[in-house]
Amino acid sequence: MSVVTRAAVEAALSQYTDPHLNQDPVSAGCLREVDIQGGQIKVRLVLGYAAGLFKSGWAQMLQMALENLDGVERAQVQIDCVIEAHKAQDQVPALANVKNVIAVASGKGGVGKSTTAANLALALAREGARVGILDADIYGPSQGIMFGIAPGTRPEVRDQKWFVPLEAHGVQVMSMAFLADDNTPMVWRGPMVSGALLQLITQTAWSDLDYLVVDMPPGTGDIQLTLAQKVPVAGAVIVTTPQDLALLDAKKGVEMFRKVHIPVLGVVENMAVHICSNCGHAEHLFGEGGGEKLAAQYGVDLLASLPLSMAIRMQADGGKPTAIADPESQIAMIYQEIARSVAARIAQADAQQMPSIEVSED
Repeated sequence: MSVVTRAAVEAALSQYTDPHLNQDPVSAGCLREVDIQGGQIKVRLVLGYAAGLFKSGWAQMLQMALENLDGVERAQVQIDCVIEAHKAQDQVPALANVKNVIAVASGKGGVGKSTTAANLALALAREGARVGILDADIYGPSQGIMFGIAPGTRPEVRDQKWFVPLEAHGVQVMSMAFLADDNTPMVWRGPMVSGALLQLITQTAWSDLDYLVVDMPPGTGDIQLTLAQKVPVAGAVIVTTPQDLALLDAKKGVEMFRKVHIPVLGVVENMAVHICSNCGHAEHLFGEGGGEKLAAQYGVDLLASLPLSMAIRMQADGGKPTAIADPESQIAMIYQEIARSVAARIAQADAQQMPSIEVSED
């Protein structure tokens, strides 16, 4: 019988690529322990991103690869997910209990940004992470509706200073809509809105989050720049549709994040194709391939192209977005892939130099 060596184990594992890291587990630094006792092998891997729904299948695949080695009688593969805190988080006291902040942004409204943010947060939670969502879209807050929180619900105030976020579907939720009348528009100038956002950011008592998803206002103006500069964002997701006008604005969003040195984790293209419910005919109502071209132009990944679907709209409006309303559906699986890919890119990008952060109550 052949003698099993660590080199042989690493060589076997190196033949398989983690689809979210785009690297094999050895090159990605995931291999932490190798225990060889004759023909018995125990291997431990650590993933730096939330992958609760993925890791069992991944472990089984790697186990089979090891058991195909000469001299191996039985292999055991243990995979743990350990999410590290972004190195800039300690610069904002209110975010001390938040490991990573993810901004979900769009150049213009109406492209499904808030729906994407809600499903991203829920998908990350389904992967086993502790997740919060901050509805920073002051003018059009919608996360309360999407998470099924009753109108008029108010957050608890702790120590006359901290807002305690509400919880729905296992996600902590905070929104300006919880502090204002639902029927009263926010007729505010830029500085007032920036001040309100900073108040939400600096006075919300998040409880031990792995990821905080920030649903940003559409556009690239003063509000977005203020948020990007004063919150230690680990990475941004750009949401667009294939329409030329939406892509033009999405490009501005990519440029804005680059100017403030925030990594763009990828692009999500909504409303990419419409499938007729009667005949099955596929039609690209808003154009075709726009998200792919945008991603290629800026050297970022196209995370997913989602169809124009009535189910996505109805489930979000009903307070149970697709990721939890129909978790086994093809669309929900796409959201899970987006969540794992975004989390994996944050784990990879965390070593990059981030801008200095300053917080002001002005």
